[in-house]
Amino acid sequence: MNTKDVLGFLGLCRKAGKLLCGHDVVKESVISSAARLVFLSADASERLEREMRHACSYEGKSIPVYRTPIGMEEFGIALGKKSAVFSVTDDGFANKILQKFGEELHDN
Repeated sequence: MNTKDVLGFLGLCRKAGKLLCGHDVVKESVISSAARLVFLSADASERLEREMRHACSYEGKSIPVYRTPIGMEEFGIALGKKSAVFSVTDDGFANKILQKFGEELHDN
């Protein structure tokens, strides 16, 4: 995984309005089923990860949750917002991000 490439692509995703940052906004995107992917920084708390995994699988939802190897500080520098949790609201962006992280998003 090329961290610089991933962060650059996430910047593009944010400019397109398809990347949400922060606990409350991400949780709302999960509840409303707008989120296609949720990912956490490497230094996100275990409590936050449990909360997001629960929300993403609650009531039949199957939204993938991925913990990245990138820390909050790096996200903050690259995206202009320091956050531990993000959601992507577009299938194409979600698939490409997971490819860049070395995973594939399977149909839910």
